[in-house]
Amino acid sequence: MKVLLTGANGFVGSHILDRLLAQQIPVVVLLRPSSDRKFIGGQLEKIEVRTGGIDQPASLDAALEGITHVIHCAGATKALNATGFLAVNQLGTRNLVEAVNRRGAQISRFIHISSLAAAGPATTDRPRRESDVPAPVSDYGRSKLAAEREVIERCKIDWTIIRPPAVYGPRDAEFLRLFKAVKSHVLPRFGGGRQQLSLVYVEDLAGAIVAALRHTNAVREVFFAGSPEVVTAAELAQCIATKSGLWTIPLPLPNAVLWLACQWCEMASRLTKRANVLSAQKWAELKAPGWVCDMTRFRGEVGYECRTSMPEGVVKTRDWYRAQGWL
Repeated sequence: MKVLLTGANGFVGSHILDRLLAQQIPVVVLLRPSSDRKFIGGQLEKIEVRTGGIDQPASLDAALEGITHVIHCAGATKALNATGFLAVNQLGTRNLVEAVNRRGAQISRFIHISSLAAAGPATTDRPRRESDVPAPVSDYGRSKLAAEREVIERCKIDWTIIRPPAVYGPRDAEFLRLFKAVKSHVLPRFGGGRQQLSLVYVEDLAGAIVAALRHTNAVREVFFAGSPEVVTAAELAQCIATKSGLWTIPLPLPNAVLWLACQWCEMASRLTKRANVLSAQKWAELKAPGWVCDMTRFRGEVGYECRTSMPEGVVKTRDWYRAQGWL
């Protein structure tokens, strides 16, 4: 086995790389010369780096030389507009799938990392299941669904699609904002704090992806993969405060305030030409009553369970942030 991993230098991708190497699986990573390599610097001597990108079709044939399995983790989580999301998430995936198809029987499996955002919001009353008709509510979610369809409709080899919910853990810059707010003794209550969330600790997600890499039950299947527990946004913030031993003052952030923040970030992005995770299209995700999915099928078919509880994951994440001077 020899795996090509895209997005290896990112938050999730770097943990997938760690897991592959821990299992002594040979890895090739696809990187641009300018790619930030701080998360994988200690692993570079153990892997082969090939130059290119999923938006550079000419680079992909050489990248796939000698490869038997592909894990496609590269993608855009922020963009200036819908076109920007589609250019990376949909068209980049199409480029990679077409290059894989040209290799014929050389490549055995294509693992595509998608998102719960491709399926759409849900609550504990009716959590998202793989059999549900997707209903994404944001440009990001629609672009991830479009990427899934590129795989399902075009990929000629065996494929697996993994849809994680919100991912957190070491190296993540997005959840860091919440940890920093709590460190400042502020307990944010977004939209009243009632939004229900499925979560997955990043090391668990990496384990799930590698577990699916060769599993026969994962062939041509779409799975949600994450922790079985469901928490509210308020419970997550309170857990961070409790595990950090900090007193906090609740800061209600009603939906009207979140809407204004999204509009402000949208205007700032247009002026600076720099994308922000918060934007006008993100508002639909923030106001949803929940992002909950059912993990039963993945656990039953692949036999892997994401076991890290939220309190345990929060402590591990906090400790890493502190060790790196991020917090």
